Amino acid sequence: MDYREAGVDVEAGRAFVNQIRNLVHSTFRTEVIGGLGGFSGCFELPSGYQQPVLVSGTDGVGTKLKIAQALNRHDTVGIDLVAMCVNDVLTSGAEPLFFLDYLATGKLEKEQLTQVVAGIASGCKQAGCALLGGETAEMPGFYSAGEYDLAGFCVGIVEKSLLLDGTFVQQGDVALALSSSGVHSNGFSLVRKIVSERGFSWSDKPEVFNGQTIGEIFLTPTQIYVKPVLAARQAGLEIHGMAHITGGGLPENLPRCLGQGQAIAIDPNSWSIPSVFQWLASVGDVDPQAMYNTFNMGIGYVLLVPAHQAQHTISHFESQNITAYIIGEVITGTGELVGLPF
Repeated sequence: MDYREAGVDVEAGRAFVNQIRNLVHSTFRTEVIGGLGGFSGCFELPSGYQQPVLVSGTDGVGTKLKIAQALNRHDTVGIDLVAMCVNDVLTSGAEPLFFLDYLATGKLEKEQLTQVVAGIASGCKQAGCALLGGETAEMPGFYSAGEYDLAGFCVGIVEKSLLLDGTFVQQGDVALALSSSGVHSNGFSLVRKIVSERGFSWSDKPEVFNGQTIGEIFLTPTQIYVKPVLAARQAGLEIHGMAHITGGGLPENLPRCLGQGQAIAIDPNSWSIPSVFQWLASVGDVDPQAMYNTFNMGIGYVLLVPAHQAQHTISHFESQNITAYIIGEVITGTGELVGLPF
């Protein structure tokens, strides 16, 4: 016997690395040292920092991958993978520097996984970070044919004096929401259950989706907020806190950026719930509490900013083609959200 007979093709793995080499190199920043293929990736710290703090985050894509694999469309989930990590790192005020991925599959299918890596490279370029390296694991018998899983992590940097950890947040700051691009990468176990048990297929085109299929709607990649948010800080706009609205929705994530003795009063009528969430709630008979605790409900990211700068900040994000609106205010409390419709 040999390794190939056991289901692992080492030569195919080498060929895959060569095939993605240009994709990876296209994301490199000037601080990258060396190239693809070493045991580790090397990155020189950017200059100009007095007390640099490294900020790290890790995540995956979850069962959204099941939809990509069912539709044999793999060009967007890599963007999701990067987005889930870099948006988390950004909440500390950090600039993402580099990203690494872990890709595991039952059998290495070069064209399929090249699409995945192309998405990862696209996400890295959207975030301005380098795809510094990664790992591809061929695991026959662990994953079925055509299946793969993704995980990744990001490292960013921020000046210690500018690190956002809740201490800058003040009572009276307003909560400024940045619109999501859809469901992003959370709640897909419920999405898949609704689609399956209500008799839909991913190719169906409900009227509410304006000609798009259910699969296309739910494979819309996660919005990456890095460059517009960093540009706002560089332009001198004050941002006292930030929250990435992921699993657990607004109730779980928004309080994480507050300081001691603070809460947020939310106006649930201050934004329109996108049609995809209305469809899920209606078709799946999902109550409001479960919706808000599972999905982002149209809000992918929240900034806490001084009230007097709110309109200027809204104008900045609109100039970056991101819809922004005031959804609430920081008040005295114990980390709760007040005013949600349940």
